[in-house]
Amino acid sequence: MAACVAVTLAAGLLSGCGAQGRGAPDNRITVWSLENLTPRMEVTKKIVAAFQQETGVQVELVGIDEGQLPQLIMSAAAAGTLPDVIGSVPLAAVWQMYTNGLLDTAAPGRIVQGLGAGTFNPNALALTGDKSTRLSVPSDAWMQILVYRKDLFAKAGLAVPDSYDAMLKAAQALNAPGNSGMSLATDPSDVFTQQSFEDLALANDCRLVGADGRIGLDSPQCVQAFTTYHRLAADYGAPGTQSVDSTRATYFAGQSSMIVWSTFLLDELAGLRADALPSCRQCGPDPQFLSENSGIVTALKGSGGAQPAQFGEISSWVVTRNAETAASERFVSYMMSGGYEDWFGMAAEGKIPVRNGTAEEPDKYRKAWRASDIGVDTKKPMEDVFSAELLDALAAGVSDMKRWGITEGQGALVGATIGELPIPKAVGAMTSGQISPGEAAKEAAEEVRALQKSLQ
Repeated sequence: MAACVAVTLAAGLLSGCGAQGRGAPDNRITVWSLENLTPRMEVTKKIVAAFQQETGVQVELVGIDEGQLPQLIMSAAAAGTLPDVIGSVPLAAVWQMYTNGLLDTAAPGRIVQGLGAGTFNPNALALTGDKSTRLSVPSDAWMQILVYRKDLFAKAGLAVPDSYDAMLKAAQALNAPGNSGMSLATDPSDVFTQQSFEDLALANDCRLVGADGRIGLDSPQCVQAFTTYHRLAADYGAPGTQSVDSTRATYFAGQSSMIVWSTFLLDELAGLRADALPSCRQCGPDPQFLSENSGIVTALKGSGGAQPAQFGEISSWVVTRNAETAASERFVSYMMSGGYEDWFGMAAEGKIPVRNGTAEEPDKYRKAWRASDIGVDTKKPMEDVFSAELLDALAAGVSDMKRWGITEGQGALVGATIGELPIPKAVGAMTSGQISPGEAAKEAAEEVRALQKSLQ
């Protein structure tokens, strides 16, 4: 048992650790939720209470930090104490658990079939399935977006920054003392840097791994992606290491013309969260100045890309291999129906529903999402804050979303890169002037190849 506990989840050895079996059904389940922030836990508790009252199934709800999930899953699998259900699981973690034999893959298929497969976004289903095997029940999505100062762009006569060329031209033109051309993550210890790089890399058809299983980070497309990222972050970005917090702070202070961030930025951009308010000179008298003068790009196109690409994350419900099946299926089905609007409504800017509606009301959940309140300290309906065109683009973006390694069946490798962060390390070294873009591509590729070999 001690030897099993010592391995990492990505090592593919957990399926042999400990005896794991189902006990007699007792109509009680344990549910882990990665939505562990206090306000979101309170919302989830209310949904769970309604479910318990309706069904009689008793639920023990446990909030889990996403960063600790691999270790907690590892320990629980070794000890034979896996929860029945886990919510808000990102794609890489879903595939890691699947690779290690920790999932019940029959239950999600029955849940989706019962709810109606046609009511789900097809791309969300594709990303959370291994051909005909359903790994999880996709719930909601967030996307990486590029936000830019459309007032400054208009004044300078610049085009919408939806391509490498347009981004570079704008970053160069608007870069000046006190105002960087771009806010882009460079922190070598943060997965946010990998997400930001993957967003730009996908635009240039740069792939982590090809259909043949070979690592592609040192391909010409990827070298160009590293080169473009370097120019944007190092030549036209703020000095020093840039993190998830510093990039946002720079843009909110009116000291940057562009930023790459997730859709979770939207409520803060609109001045609806007191601990992350826009602080630009014009924002004091008008808290919505920045949102009113910001444009948003959902998909980018690189010079070597065949078409625009969109990076994002699908969050899922998974049922584990030792779950009390009937009760777990009832719970997940409820979270995707009776409790669904409250679930995605707790943070609608970053929880775009991937179930569009029901057979009777095909657009039920998409309509409810648009009308959901966003914000923390101040709340407003999302459709009152942002244009119908933007909300249309965000909803449509789920269909265009792409991810490294997932469609190639390399989810475990993706998870390993998130754990070891070879790409952020290469980006950090590159943007700090230690290595060139070509060397960064080579170093990242070599480290990922080593990870791939360790998983075999």
